[in-house]
Amino acid sequence: MGLVVALAGGVGAAKLLRGLVQLVAPHDLVVVGNTGDDVELYGLHVSPDLDIVMYTLAGIVDKRKGWGVSGDTFRCLDMLGKLGFETWFRLGDQDLAVHIIRTKMLKEGMTLSQATVDLCKMLGVKVKLIPMSDDPVRTRVLSGESSLEFQEYFIKRGTKDEVTDVVFEGAEKAKPGQGVLEAIRMAERIVICPSNPILSISPILSIPAIRNELRNTKAYIVGVTPIVGGKAIKGPADRIMASMGLEVSAYGVAEFYKDFLDQLVIDNVDQHQKGRIEGLEVKATVTNTIMRNLEDSVHLAKVVTEAR
Repeated sequence: MGLVVALAGGVGAAKLLRGLVQLVAPHDLVVVGNTGDDVELYGLHVSPDLDIVMYTLAGIVDKRKGWGVSGDTFRCLDMLGKLGFETWFRLGDQDLAVHIIRTKMLKEGMTLSQATVDLCKMLGVKVKLIPMSDDPVRTRVLSGESSLEFQEYFIKRGTKDEVTDVVFEGAEKAKPGQGVLEAIRMAERIVICPSNPILSISPILSIPAIRNELRNTKAYIVGVTPIVGGKAIKGPADRIMASMGLEVSAYGVAEFYKDFLDQLVIDNVDQHQKGRIEGLEVKATVTNTIMRNLEDSVHLAKVVTEAR
């Protein structure tokens, strides 16, 4: 198989990637990670989606939560709380070490792409992980008259606000991360991971040069729906799609990506939507998409890499 490029958000993407790395050689896999969720906390640059992918591929992720470092402690955060600082964003001690080093690299003049390459090497991750951009692109969630920073909406307020729109500040002027366009041009296959279409994949697509490249690439583009049986596997994707007037279904996902998508992998329970999806001129493959373990991830990765 030639080069495979995966567009990735957080937990859902990481589960598929842990299967893909069993089938695709590290030098043949490039992951383009969402950075719309990035935030500065305690003066540190935190890249949650990049870290979830990095920790998963390094074999150190907390499997129960799907994020953070396995067995991590929170003594630093406990002390910050005693000192009067907000601690709603749960950063473990080992996790903080990564953010400290990333911030140090950025302050020394590295780009986020360069810092990510070095962090991956330090953690033994051989797959090439590239941020969608080295420029700041920040996801903001609109709820009526309120405009919330992503982490405020997602973590602090627990996704309770009704989402009326989502905007990506800085996207129009942002340049793709180092090597993103080249990877898409060289790719034989592009995978849209089963991440939240609005909050995790749209920030990547909001960078005009990336979406344009996807529309024009000769690579075969396969997506995996994160909506199964009309509900999100994890997170608020279903509620956000509904509140924004999108159909909450595998069909709705296909319609959202239809300007560049060649094929969508949908779950067995949504087999009845296959015909509707193919009416969009998007092929549909039906299989189990719920990844409860590594075996499920490898099965889904096999379906994605063999889809025609």
